[in-house]
Amino acid sequence: MEQQILKSSDDFQALLDYLQQKQIRKLFLVCDQSIKLLSLDHFFTMLPEKYQIQVERFSDFHPNPLYESVVAGVEAFRRFQGELIVAVGGGSAMDVAKCIKLYSNMDPSKNYLEQEIVPNEIPFLAIPTTAGTGSEATRYAVIYYQGNKQSINHVSCIPSAVLFAPSLLKTLPEYQKKATMMDALCHSIESGWSVNSTDQSMEYSLKAIRNIIVNMEPYLNGDEQAAAAMLSAANLAGKAIDITQTTAGHAMSYKLTSLYGFAHGHSAALCLPHLWRYMIGHMELCVDGRGADYVKGEFQKLAEAMGCSSAEEAADYISDLLGKLRLGPPSSWTQEKIDLLSKSVNPVRLKNNPVALTEEALRELYQHILAGN
Repeated sequence: MEQQILKSSDDFQALLDYLQQKQIRKLFLVCDQSIKLLSLDHFFTMLPEKYQIQVERFSDFHPNPLYESVVAGVEAFRRFQGELIVAVGGGSAMDVAKCIKLYSNMDPSKNYLEQEIVPNEIPFLAIPTTAGTGSEATRYAVIYYQGNKQSINHVSCIPSAVLFAPSLLKTLPEYQKKATMMDALCHSIESGWSVNSTDQSMEYSLKAIRNIIVNMEPYLNGDEQAAAAMLSAANLAGKAIDITQTTAGHAMSYKLTSLYGFAHGHSAALCLPHLWRYMIGHMELCVDGRGADYVKGEFQKLAEAMGCSSAEEAADYISDLLGKLRLGPPSSWTQEKIDLLSKSVNPVRLKNNPVALTEEALRELYQHILAGN
């Protein structure tokens, strides 16, 4: 089913129209406390009295949400007998809401993670407050159970509708604006070269890349039209990775984030140009069944979407862009940390990469990433 895209101005009339068209009377809102900084908060506050739409808020979760929080959310949703799930926020709120939707018609006496997912028709509206993760367009969610990361994957948790409200990006700190924008760019590029790419995913990738490059400067300068375009680009990038999944760049980024406290998009962007250069120089290690020439052709398409004449130039463009955005590598590092990083990479994600990477290759790449050369 095609995802419905709603576009809203500051008065959120498009959201009200959606609720009234769907005849919603009980709305289950998944959000964290940051919603209180947004004008959207007032919209949900006035719904009960002005429009007789009950709103139940669920905020009992943190970044890297726990399975127990999802269980509490499912219980709250059932008690409330909600007619619509609305997620407002970034990745964590989206992940929790996705799992609440998936698990809401399953057996609460058993561990949800051990049950077969049965799709349901509960309407699910996502309202992203960053232009980057694209989570509102994907079948993936991450929660933690007994300290271990659980990757949830089911097509029925993709929101049936998304609301783009560029005014919600006004309160984003500058660093988060830059990092989430780079996350969307990395999603687009990695999806484009993934061994799982299709004509459809590449169409999403190239359109997202063009939108990001053209709107980057005005978006960072606060232009609302550019913010709307960036939300659309992040969604397209999400649609692309929903088909292909991410590749080595993302696999390499996670430990950088935890070791140095970088935002996820910052870490992914630090990895990408070095990975791209390595692949260009080692096409004899191509593992994409369509062949090295095919992958080179995809590299060229991605470069041209960025306004570059070659893949080499595109990799340099990203390195230069990171410098301009002041998204640099850590100020110090040790060989011990390089060893730790090179052993941390999830081999499953590496299988999506078009060029094979050994642990030695990863060690070499991390050396370049941390040294910034």
